Amino acid sequence: MKYIRKLYDWTLRIAAHRHAQPGLFGIAFVESSVFPLPPDLVLIPMCIAERRKAFWFATICTAGSVLGGICAYAIGYFLYDTVGVKIIDFYNLQEQFVKFRDMYNAHGAWIVLAGGFTPIPYKLITIASGVTQMDFVQFALFSIIGRASRFYLVAALLWKFGAPIKDFIEKYLGILTIIFFVVLIGGFVAIKYIS
Repeated sequence: MKYIRKLYDWTLRIAAHRHAQPGLFGIAFVESSVFPLPPDLVLIPMCIAERRKAFWFATICTAGSVLGGICAYAIGYFLYDTVGVKIIDFYNLQEQFVKFRDMYNAHGAWIVLAGGFTPIPYKLITIASGVTQMDFVQFALFSIIGRASRFYLVAALLWKFGAPIKDFIEKYLGILTIIFFVVLIGGFVAIKYIS
């Protein structure tokens, strides 16, 4: 727990750094396709350090995440045509993939919305949306709604309750860290059983 405390203190110091905002954008961007940890880990200490900018930080986080999601969609869309189809053919899974694609496209908007707001790893949703060639406008719209809802909710809570939230986090940092990682791992497990 000593290491977690040092990491928490370090993120609070970094949050006030002059490059914190581009860093937040970058982390939100790469989290949508490859980075394993959510941008909340940077957003929360930034909102605590500069409470009056909480909604601006949520905007940066949303923009980075949605643009990263669009890039991940492109990865799924274009790599499927060059690599993915060969894998599907090799395993003779053409019929099963068509059924999966049809199911995803029928309910994909709700999956994107849920993935944008919940701890389900967003990168899996964004890449799957490209692979299944989900309607791009629908994908982008529901990504914006889901991601903005999540990040603005975090920002609103920290803006409203600022110091007490900071005190609460500092008092229960160890247990909150454990809960966070249980929820994160639960998101990966949920994806395994949903797909």
